[in-house]
Amino acid sequence: MMPFARKPRVAFFDFACCEGCQLSILELDEKLFDLLAHVEVVAWREVMSEISEEYDIAFCEGSITRQQDIERIKTIRDKAEIVVSLGTCASISCHNALKNKWAMNELLALVYSEYGEHIDTIPARPIADVVNVDYQILGCPVSLPEFETVFKRILTRQAYTPSNQPVCVECKRNDILCVHEKGMVCLGPVTRCGCNAICTAFGDACRGCRGLIDDANLEAPVRALFGEKLHPIMAEVARNNRLTGKEIIARFSLYNNTGRVGKGEESSDGTA
Repeated sequence: MMPFARKPRVAFFDFACCEGCQLSILELDEKLFDLLAHVEVVAWREVMSEISEEYDIAFCEGSITRQQDIERIKTIRDKAEIVVSLGTCASISCHNALKNKWAMNELLALVYSEYGEHIDTIPARPIADVVNVDYQILGCPVSLPEFETVFKRILTRQAYTPSNQPVCVECKRNDILCVHEKGMVCLGPVTRCGCNAICTAFGDACRGCRGLIDDANLEAPVRALFGEKLHPIMAEVARNNRLTGKEIIARFSLYNNTGRVGKGEESSDGTA
């Protein structure tokens, strides 16, 4: 790719989301000023009121959940040289895709009663399902070191691909005690790393916010807690949490509504 001939114009856009990824970026503090010194920010609702329709790089947060979103993201794609899916909502749909478990007419009636017919809604999907995305940043919210890395890769015209290793790799690398030994149910073994294991580093379990690794074995966590011969550590986790197999699978659905999660049927012994 050719280098930028001038300072690239950067715009931030939001679709269905809490805009937490954009707000988190502000926590880079002085590092953010260093990054922005190399670009011209022309649209960013959280930090400025001015808006320009001319931009080179578009950071897009949020999922596509309305028909009008489709046209808007296509317009952004046509104008921008580089489009970035910012965060898990934009990259894999995140919480927004929980609604896809219902037919849209049922969902509207459930949430809005008789007023639902006036609401524009479609099944939620990531922006990459509608347009081509050049860079992807995962996380809910995004990992700030990863955002910084991707930003620099864009400016220097280098590719970036999120890791396909599980969070357990970063726990081992950082010498973090496995939270299974604390009696917690952790989704780290099948969740894509890149956050530097920030949750487990502070003693919490991984909730899976960065999405599943490719070809994740979702049956394994259920077997680990309901198998006939449990490891003593996992037996203690099972005793502490008393989850059914269906409930374990449901934990994956919080961020990962990809069609691969939630298919397990609970049997009489609690397995899935």
